[in-house]
Amino acid sequence: MAILEKEQIKMTKRDFAVKIASELGMTQEQVAEVIQKTLDCISGELAEGRTVELRNFGIFEVVVRKPRTGRNPKRPEIEIMIPERSMVRFRSSGELRQRVEQIIPARLKK
Repeated sequence: MAILEKEQIKMTKRDFAVKIASELGMTQEQVAEVIQKTLDCISGELAEGRTVELRNFGIFEVVVRKPRTGRNPKRPEIEIMIPERSMVRFRSSGELRQRVEQIIPARLKK
């Protein structure tokens, strides 16, 4: 099995729009607008602190990381306080996890 090139692994919003447009017979502009509106909606919900669940894909949720002590690797004797912060966590669905587990690791190596 051939090793995939880096460009073959990465997919952009435009690539999604092209693929979906060809499958649905819509224009790329229409599909790109739907994709952007979907991402805007997900972002907006997360910015309000809400959880977004997409069945058979996964769950996006906002979690708060506790404050902690950190160190600069170049000067480990100096401790700094890292404040608490909100971040987005993604938990994949079982179905997505199973599909990803089917990937042969050698195909992803650079």
